[in-house]
Amino acid sequence: MRPKIGLALGSGGARGFAHIGVLKVLTEEKIPIDYIAGSSMGALVGALYGVGHSIPNLERFATLFRRKYYVDFTVPKMGFVTGKKVTELIRVLSKGKSLDELSPPVWTVATDLRTGERVVFKKGNLPEAVRASISIPGIFVPIKMDNRLLVDGGVIDRVPVSLAKEMGADITIAVDVSYFQVEKEIQSIYDVILQTLDIMEREMVRKEEIDATIMMKPMIRQASSIAFTNVEEYIALGEEEARKQLPKIKAEIENWKGK
Repeated sequence: MRPKIGLALGSGGARGFAHIGVLKVLTEEKIPIDYIAGSSMGALVGALYGVGHSIPNLERFATLFRRKYYVDFTVPKMGFVTGKKVTELIRVLSKGKSLDELSPPVWTVATDLRTGERVVFKKGNLPEAVRASISIPGIFVPIKMDNRLLVDGGVIDRVPVSLAKEMGADITIAVDVSYFQVEKEIQSIYDVILQTLDIMEREMVRKEEIDATIMMKPMIRQASSIAFTNVEEYIALGEEEARKQLPKIKAEIENWKGK
């Protein structure tokens, strides 16, 4: 008998590559991962892990991830990027698997722009579920699905701990990769949109504590959500934070066994 362990991997753009560092440590330490709930970049990393990609493969993917592979500009109407290239990239990396074929099980979160409701994907088309979850509003064109207009999961559920609990987790490990940079230099429309989202995330944190067994916050210094050139640093920060939290995780597992 052991507790079921669920990871809640949060949103944060490029900072979300820190999730790979966390997964690396948990895998090396043989900490079982029974469920993954992902929002935005957490949905992408979680889904690729659930597909069966090894940690070295995920690290390789992260270091090769550049804008030219996923950005396809369009005349702005509801977003600058159509999202077709990133959807195709996810389709290739998902090896033809659907969301309900992943191991461990992975659920992803998106936001219905029309109703303001949280939309949870538990099964079906993996590339579209992840594409919906990573659709930063104003940058990616929202994805239309089942009469809904879907944008980034981080808008409504930045670190989906409640979802990991719904999946059946006894112990929840939350990975919050948000970081608010004060007096950031704003130079483009992308900076305007992403800094706005970071401010919203900061206010969400102030108003609502994330109710997880273990909370990891790897972003201990300024880290851009769009700087995909710093992925090695982000992975290392995730690894560093996970190693720091290992004693707490192991203690929680042991204490649960003793109940």
